[in-house]
Amino acid sequence: MRGGTSKGPFFLASDLPAEARSRDRVLLAVMGSPDARQIDGLGGAEPLTSKVAIVSKSQRAGIDVDFLFAQVLIEQPQVDVSPNCGNMLAGVGPFAIEGGLVVPSDPTTRVSIYMVNTGNLAVATVQTPAGQVRYDGATAIAGVPGTAAPISIDFLDTAGSVCESLLPTGRVRDRIDGIDVTCIDNGMPVVVVPARALGKSGYEAPRQLDADLDFKARLEKLRLAAGGLMRLGDVSQKVVPKMALIAPAQAGGHVCTRSFIPHRCHSAIGVLGAVSVATACVMPGSVAEGIARIAPGSAGVMSVEHPSGEFTVTLEVSGAGENFTVTRSGILRTARALMRGEVLVPHSVWDGR
Repeated sequence: MRGGTSKGPFFLASDLPAEARSRDRVLLAVMGSPDARQIDGLGGAEPLTSKVAIVSKSQRAGIDVDFLFAQVLIEQPQVDVSPNCGNMLAGVGPFAIEGGLVVPSDPTTRVSIYMVNTGNLAVATVQTPAGQVRYDGATAIAGVPGTAAPISIDFLDTAGSVCESLLPTGRVRDRIDGIDVTCIDNGMPVVVVPARALGKSGYEAPRQLDADLDFKARLEKLRLAAGGLMRLGDVSQKVVPKMALIAPAQAGGHVCTRSFIPHRCHSAIGVLGAVSVATACVMPGSVAEGIARIAPGSAGVMSVEHPSGEFTVTLEVSGAGENFTVTRSGILRTARALMRGEVLVPHSVWDGR
């Protein structure tokens, strides 16, 4: 399925090994990792298309389904289940309905989702006229050609999804290697950095940033140091925290971004990364002050610009400093089922050889 600006195979948990190491061997074989082209699997040779969703009927009271997200690394034999993915999350509701895990209603179906990676909850509203998932529609999202049916997603209590608190360091600002940053986790651990602090405009094309090896090395040094401050330990082999450069908006939005996942510049921005950046922008005292352009009373709807368009995030926040809280975050995505079938996995992988 395509979920938002990502895509990958969606599995019923019951079709995969329950033991994590066996499961990861299977997923690596499915995607064709480790290999830069992922030529021997279904992966698309870039992070946005090397993702997996694992879904099961939830045993938790009041929850419809459990969703485990897996980021399959491309050139390393590694599967990372520490972060979440709001784009792949967009496909969970339709997949659950079509897979018989959720009984549809008419004209829409609300699917409550427990995000296993982070222990947070989300509610997706899927269009289901006459009880059938509808994929066609008039909603366009940046980074996806054409239009499709909208899927609204409300995140409930995502603050501290991975780091256990909205501000993992306990501070609105930290100074790392002479640079002021804001370390934040409202669904995704992100280090927000003013682009100008790293000698960038924040408007460069992703390929330009990826080609600047000195810049990338400095960014990674910053990320590794921030990982320790955010209590994530050694993050050299992890895909979090993400890094997000910010600059003043150029196209009528509130802030312009260039985000990294974590070593390549994103052609857009991840869903939960956008939520965390938007939250930093409305947080008094963050590094976004003076960069994000927010009119009084407009903080409830944030337009986050990125290389291929913009991403709208809705927020409900209150307070300041230690009393700053986020009560609700919401996004609008689309999804599409691309194919159904079987993926073939060598016997040696199942046998652990």
